[in-house]
Amino acid sequence: MAERHLSTTIGLDAEELAGQTFPYQHDMALIEDLDLVAHTPGKDINWLEDIHLLQEEGVPAVFDRYSNSFLKIYFQIPKGREDEIARKVLLKHLISGNSYGIRLKQKHAKFLQPALGPWVKSSETVGERYRRPSLEGWEKPSGH
Repeated sequence: MAERHLSTTIGLDAEELAGQTFPYQHDMALIEDLDLVAHTPGKDINWLEDIHLLQEEGVPAVFDRYSNSFLKIYFQIPKGREDEIARKVLLKHLISGNSYGIRLKQKHAKFLQPALGPWVKSSETVGERYRRPSLEGWEKPSGH
């Protein structure tokens, strides 16, 4: 029998959830022209102020709260632009539909909402046909 080892991972990386990294994690040129204000939902700049450049396992990263994971950034970040770059990488991740949390909406959204969130004006909607999950062969006990 094969010996099992427990994982020692403390955090969860976005690429672990997706099974890949994304080009904008490696190339700053792919996020440079992203207009943060233009993509801000309802022009509510406050949500941007909560996004900061962090470190995950010694690598610059931004936290994606929609999938509860870190999105690592593998390119050199110019001094003084740390939070701006983190915000742009996260926004690119969200509007591209690559956030695991956004991908889960396709199956689990319980109410009508934009699939790509408020960042993309012409986003298709999800949540029209939500069905409560059920366990095959299980019946609710009587009296409950």
